[in-house]
Amino acid sequence: MRPRPPVKGRGIVSGTGLIVMCLAATLAALVFSLWPYSDRPETAPGAPGALSAQTLRTSYGPLSALDQEFLVKVRLAGLWEPSAGRQARTKGTTPAVRAAGRRLVEGHRFLDERVRGAAAQLNVTLPDTPDDQQKRWLTTLDEARGAEYDRRFATVLRLAQGQLFPVAAQVRASTRNSLVRDLADDATTTVLDHIKALEATGDVDYDAVARDLATGSTPPASAPPPAPSQTLPPPAFRPPPGQ
Repeated sequence: MRPRPPVKGRGIVSGTGLIVMCLAATLAALVFSLWPYSDRPETAPGAPGALSAQTLRTSYGPLSALDQEFLVKVRLAGLWEPSAGRQARTKGTTPAVRAAGRRLVEGHRFLDERVRGAAAQLNVTLPDTPDDQQKRWLTTLDEARGAEYDRRFATVLRLAQGQLFPVAAQVRASTRNSLVRDLADDATTTVLDHIKALEATGDVDYDAVARDLATGSTPPASAPPPAPSQTLPPPAFRPPPGQ
């Protein structure tokens, strides 16, 4: 029985197949890079920080719709809270209220500089005036005097912090943009500091804050004082070290 002759070209066929596979992989990578964010399987609509048709490409990473909303919210806070803080430093009737006003001014001076710098680098347009709800809050504070002012200031500003804080935390957990991630770090730290300073006044109406956070509405213009049986001595305000 004669042995079969060797098959010629088998090595060439194997090499050609390997080249074809490499070219196919390269083509797939190129196609994926051009695939719209909204169609990618790992960016399901509705997921926190999900990439979508509204996602912007930047050199710092994709900028999702939630990232952009966060930038706007931080800027809006910086357009009205410092005004409320400066007012509290003169109209507040207690050292704790005046100290909380100072914390608002200092914190948002820092955050506003950070968000404007980030927006410029990311080519995001920010608002220049407070929104309608924030203007109503300022009007509410303008009309109050004495202890009533203290209650309105502490409650309204505590509600505002409660609206921004979860957004900052969600963005910090989900963003893929390095500039936004750094800003979220600063925002969560600053807003938490404001929350503590406002609560230290002893004037926050927690029922109103919880109700309005749940409904998304504005707190009543005149927050009633707590019932005598529920009145607790206000905690001492202790600014963080270095302040």
